[in-house]
Amino acid sequence: MNKSREFAVVILAAGKGSRLKSKLHKVLHNIAGRPIIEHLMAQVQILEPAKTIVIVGDEREQVINQVSDRAICVVQEPQLGTGHAVAQAKDELAEFEGDVIMLLGDAPFITAKTIIGMLERLRADDEPAVVVLGFEPEDALQYGRVITHSDMTIEKMVEFKDANEAERATRLCNSGLMAARSKDLFDLLERVDNDNAQGEYYLPDIVNVAVREGHTCAAVVADKPEEVLGINSRKELAAAERQWQELRREEALENGVTLKAPDTVFFSYDTELATDVTIEPNVVFGPGVKVERGARIRAFSHLEGAHVGEDCEVGPYARLRPGAVMEKASKVGNFVEMKKATLGEGAKANHLSYLGDASVGAGANIGAGTITCNYDGYFKHQTRIGERAFIGSNSSLIAPVSIGADAIVAAGSAVSRDVAAGELRMVRAEQLVKPGWADRFHDAMKKKKAAEKKG
Repeated sequence: MNKSREFAVVILAAGKGSRLKSKLHKVLHNIAGRPIIEHLMAQVQILEPAKTIVIVGDEREQVINQVSDRAICVVQEPQLGTGHAVAQAKDELAEFEGDVIMLLGDAPFITAKTIIGMLERLRADDEPAVVVLGFEPEDALQYGRVITHSDMTIEKMVEFKDANEAERATRLCNSGLMAARSKDLFDLLERVDNDNAQGEYYLPDIVNVAVREGHTCAAVVADKPEEVLGINSRKELAAAERQWQELRREEALENGVTLKAPDTVFFSYDTELATDVTIEPNVVFGPGVKVERGARIRAFSHLEGAHVGEDCEVGPYARLRPGAVMEKASKVGNFVEMKKATLGEGAKANHLSYLGDASVGAGANIGAGTITCNYDGYFKHQTRIGERAFIGSNSSLIAPVSIGADAIVAAGSAVSRDVAAGELRMVRAEQLVKPGWADRFHDAMKKKKAAEKKG
C-alpha cells in the first residue's frame, strides 16, 4: 500500500446493544476469550494508523477503560445515527488531511488486508469521494443494497424497504464500512439530513449526497461475507464464536495439528500449537496457552495460561491453570490440577493431585492424591520437590517446604518440614490394633437398633 498519505480510523461503538440484554457493553462481549472490539483493534494496529478514534456513548466508561490506552475516545450524546456518530470525530480530525476508515465496533472480523484494499481504491486515479465495502451473503435478507455500474462505481445506495424489485435482486449489500478523505467526509456529513422514519443521520447517505453532486463513489467487495458479520444479539454472538472456531480448527489442521474430533475442541484467540500436536475430543483452551511439538492433550482437559513442552502428555480430565509449565516429556494425568507450578523434564503426576505454587524436579514422581498445601488463608507459599524425588500417594506437602533430590515421602504423610536429599520421610500416627473390637461394636449397635424398633 502507498503510505504517502496518512490515514485515521474511526470505530463506531456508541450503540446500546439492547438485544444482548446485558449490563456489559456490546463490544466487550468475548469471542474466543477476547472482547469483540479487541479483535478489530488488533487488525487496525497492524496498519499503524495516524489516529484511532472510538466513538462511545452507552456504557461509555466500560469501553473507555478497555481502549483508551490505544485510542482517542469521543462521546456521542445523544445517539442520532451512524452519520451523526462519525461527525463527532470532526474536532479530533480538524487538522488531519489524510484518509479516514470508518469501522463498526461490533463487526470484529474485518482484516487488515481488506482495510488496505479500501484505502487503495480510495487512492486510485479516479479519486472516488467515498469507498464502500460491500459483501455478497448467501441470503441478502433485508440488508441495504449497493447499486453499482459495471466498473463498480456506485449508482446509489438504497435501503431494502425503499428498494424496487430489481434493486432487491442485487446481491451486493452494504456492510456499513467506508473510507473517505477527511476533507470530503465532513463536508458530505454536513449535507446529510434526518428525513427518515427514525429521525437519524445515516452514514451511507454520504454516498448518495456525493453521487447527486457529481462525484464518483466506488465499491470494493469483501473476500468472505463472514468478514463483515455484525453482532447484535446472543444468537449472533454464538454464531460469531462458531465461525471463529471453525476457521481456527481448519488452520490448525492445515498446520500439522491432529484434532480427533475438531468440532469439540475450542481455542482461544492466542492459542499457539506446534506441528505434530495431538488434541483429543472435548478440550478447551483458555487464553495464554502454548503447546510444543509432539505433545498430546487428551480428552476433557482444560488449559489456560499454560506452557506445555515437547512430547508432554496432558489428561484426560486435567486442568492447567495460569502459570503451569510442563517441561519436555513430563506428564499430568486424570484429575490433576496445576497452578503456578513447573513440572520438570520427565516428571509425572499421573492422577488425582494438586500442584500449586510448586516446582517439581526432573524425573520426580508425584503419587495419586498428593496435595501441595500452598495457602494458609492469607498468603501463598512455595513447595519445592527435587529431581527424582518420589512422593507417595495421599501425601500432603504443607508449604513452605522443600523435598530434596532422590528423597522419598511415604504414602499418607503430612510433611511440614524440609526433607533432605536421599532421605525417607514418614509422617503417620502409630497404628493402634484392638482385636475383636469391631465385632463387639457391631453387635452392640445391632441390639440397640433392634430395641429402638420394638419401642
